[in-house]
Amino acid sequence: MPQIVFWYWWVAAALLVVLEVFIPGNVLVWLGVSAGLVGFAALVVPEMPSSVALVLFAILAVSSVLTARFYIRRQQKPTDHPALNRRAQQMVGRTVELVEPIRGGFGRVRIGDSLWVVRGDDRDAGMSVRVVATAGTDLLVEPADV
Repeated sequence: MPQIVFWYWWVAAALLVVLEVFIPGNVLVWLGVSAGLVGFAALVVPEMPSSVALVLFAILAVSSVLTARFYIRRQQKPTDHPALNRRAQQMVGRTVELVEPIRGGFGRVRIGDSLWVVRGDDRDAGMSVRVVATAGTDLLVEPADV
C-alpha cells in the first residue's frame, strides 16, 4: 500500500491558509505554502523520512516568512499622514485649555468631543497648555506661555 503522507501536508497547508483569514498577520499563509511544497516533495519522493520532511518544512517556512516580510516592507510607500491611526500623536503641537486641573501630575483637557488625560506640572483648570508629546494615550503638556 503506497504512503499517502503528502495528503497530510496538503490538509495542513489548506488549514493554515484558511486560518490566515481568521487570524490575519501574513504569516500563516506562508506556512501553508511551505506545507504545500513539502506535500509536493512527499508526493515526488514517497519514501521521504518524516524528519527530512519536518526539516524541509522548517527551512521553507522560515525562508518564505522572512522573504515575504522583506518584500512587503520594501513595497510600502511613505504616506503624507504618518499619524493617521495614532490619534494622540495628532494632538502634538495643539494648545488646549484644562477642563480639570493638573494635580499630582495628571489632569484632563477636552479636544473636540473627547476628554484626554494629560500629564504635566500642576496647573489650575482653565489654563492653557500645549501638547508636546504622548505617552500611550496620555498627552504630555507644558504651559502654553513657554
